[in-house]
Amino acid sequence: MNFAELQLSPLLLKALKEKGYQEPSKIQEEAIPHVLRGRDLLGCAQTGTGKTAAFALPIIQNLMENPKEYRQKRPIRALILTPTRELALQIAENINEYGAHTPIRCAVIFGGVSAKPQIEALRRGIDILVATPGRLNDLIGQNEIDLKYVEIFVLDEADRMLDMGFIHDVKKIIALVPKKRQTLLFSATMPDEIRALVAKLLNNPVKVEVTPVSSTVDLIDATLYYVDKANKRPLLAHLLNHEDVTSTLVFTRTKHGADRVAKFLAKSKIPAAAIHGDKSQNARQTALNNFKEGRIRVLVATDIAARGIDIEELSCVIDFDLPNIPETYVHRIGRTGRAGLGGRALSFCDIEEKPYVKDIEKLTGKKIAVVEDHPYPMTVFTVPPKEEKPVRPRRERPVGSTGSRGKDRTTDAAPANQNKERSKGAASGTRNKTRSTEPTPSNRNQERQTESAPVSKNRVRPDARKKPVKTAAPRPAAPKKPGKTWRV
Repeated sequence: MNFAELQLSPLLLKALKEKGYQEPSKIQEEAIPHVLRGRDLLGCAQTGTGKTAAFALPIIQNLMENPKEYRQKRPIRALILTPTRELALQIAENINEYGAHTPIRCAVIFGGVSAKPQIEALRRGIDILVATPGRLNDLIGQNEIDLKYVEIFVLDEADRMLDMGFIHDVKKIIALVPKKRQTLLFSATMPDEIRALVAKLLNNPVKVEVTPVSSTVDLIDATLYYVDKANKRPLLAHLLNHEDVTSTLVFTRTKHGADRVAKFLAKSKIPAAAIHGDKSQNARQTALNNFKEGRIRVLVATDIAARGIDIEELSCVIDFDLPNIPETYVHRIGRTGRAGLGGRALSFCDIEEKPYVKDIEKLTGKKIAVVEDHPYPMTVFTVPPKEEKPVRPRRERPVGSTGSRGKDRTTDAAPANQNKERSKGAASGTRNKTRSTEPTPSNRNQERQTESAPVSKNRVRPDARKKPVKTAAPRPAAPKKPGKTWRV
């Protein structure tokens, strides 16, 4: 089957030909006819299956016939929600390429950058809006976006929306979209929360399932390296220098780990850059463009930052840290082997990550080939105990102490503390009965006064000095006025 058989517009077919597309993928072949007819759709597909074109092409075609009332206002008629900035940019770029010969306008909004140019694009009028939930809610609150004309609503990567905590923002947006609409939902996995969302959002949907998440792409050559945690970075540098790999995407579990790996590779004279959530949008986009254009060989990323990255002919994916969720492993290695091309997936595993391998093999139903002949074999075969932080002992209160202000020092304190106690006792005027001291002439009068005075129950600071109390002088009595005398 070719794209012409899907009854697409000649303007779309011209753009697809310019991009080199010849035959539709399986999900495109199954989804496009239903979306063109206006049906709700539930798409279960992993990354790299061509699902962006599966919903973008029919949306452009359905919006090409603008009613008269929409030609001047150009309100938002299609809304596409994505979890990450990179995925939003990728989808908007594809829509602009597919609709290059059509009058359809598309804009993208996301956080991390100035909202001013995005607002200007919205005010000029658009047909399709690609957005991340956070920035969309912000601009809705500023009355810059009106969703009452939306005809088609697309929720892409719904499972990742759930993982990233955007599900509440998504529900706020859904409440603002007209109930009478066409809804398309795409998700690689179907947890219970997504199933509940599908039941509320979709009306008698058509389900299209392509390449279940539990099966990896057959063209990907997956291998496993058992290595100690301390030797992962040297092994990574060794493989990049000796293996036949060009563009490589390295996954780490944490943002700090991504920065450390990128710095290590740079010191090893391997051009690399890191992208993660703490990087600015400009820095992330610069690193991604440099990687696509071949100026750097290695891109080190976390799972969230790499979501939506579509790189043609990516030769290798390396799991520097194995994920504790087996579905994440499938998403990672799916970055290579796209569009029918082959690819390699290398995974590093230390002793603490061994249980993750069993979970991955159970999900995929395949054994990962182990490479034993490498210069950094595993030598640690027991999980090291976790270091516990030392707990500071609580000081015991002496008998008779009341409250934190009135408690005394313990008797087995250090000599320095004893000296402090002695100085405190001398300053407060209390004599220590356990030792005898000769009073000096300078403080004899003070001792005589304090011995006769009652001992205060409140603790006195060592450096406190009694200030003389100022008393006002008594006022002289006013002269009495002479009383009135009455004559009889």
